[in-house]
Amino acid sequence: MRVNREEKIMKRVQEHYDYLEKKGFEIVFLALQGSQNYGLDVYDEDYMSDVDTKAVILPSFEDFVYNREPKSKTLVLENNEHIDVKDIRVMFETYKKQNVNFIETLFTEFKIVNPKYKNLVQSLFDNAEEVAHIDRNQAIRCMAGMSKEKLKALKHPYPTIVDKINKYGYDPKQLHHILRMNDFIKKYAILEKPYKECLIPDNKEYLIQIKKGVLSEDEATQLAIETDEDTYDVKNWATGFDDRPDIINQKGLDVLDKIKYEILKMRFQEELKIN
Repeated sequence: MRVNREEKIMKRVQEHYDYLEKKGFEIVFLALQGSQNYGLDVYDEDYMSDVDTKAVILPSFEDFVYNREPKSKTLVLENNEHIDVKDIRVMFETYKKQNVNFIETLFTEFKIVNPKYKNLVQSLFDNAEEVAHIDRNQAIRCMAGMSKEKLKALKHPYPTIVDKINKYGYDPKQLHHILRMNDFIKKYAILEKPYKECLIPDNKEYLIQIKKGVLSEDEATQLAIETDEDTYDVKNWATGFDDRPDIINQKGLDVLDKIKYEILKMRFQEELKIN
């Protein structure tokens, strides 16, 4: 029987979860981050998308009492897939900073939740839009910042992408991210669409071709610069050139703080055998 795309992806997400369990981590949930969430994953002879995930884990009571530094590290598997592991305290603070790469984990269909924390985590997912709009201006600045970061990386010969630089003169993946952020920021800042809709670009097929390197170096460079400039025009319009005061959505903050408190309480009660 043919295994479909979703089953293949979930199989690999499950492998990530199982890997962390064997390492002894107390997992709250693990969620996919990357191209599969945008409908931009590719599996053919020209390009193979990998599966990368982010995991929310819990400290032990001893870690908490002795104020040991919360864990935050990236594990690289044998197949070169990555698991970004973060203590719940670190992860929830990162959510507050509105970074797109982290917020998207609240909206992905590809996730595994520890049954012990299912109800509390579901409450987090139910309030994902509130969390994704804790600070609209900061979210918009993050999107523009990501575009600029990808522009700087377009021709930089990092060890992981030097082969692409040698082949194309630039990294097509960075270009497709610049275009994706432009689509994202317009939907979020101008059209005010739900966050999950913002994640999925309208021109998916075009972006997939871009990722495969269909443009020449000159074409790619010009497109990247012009698109990044357009993204910053949207950012400046939306934030009033960063002069418009940030409006904080207190409900989103309260959701994160309450869920973090309840999950940690459950974890410590179980660990200390408190009824």
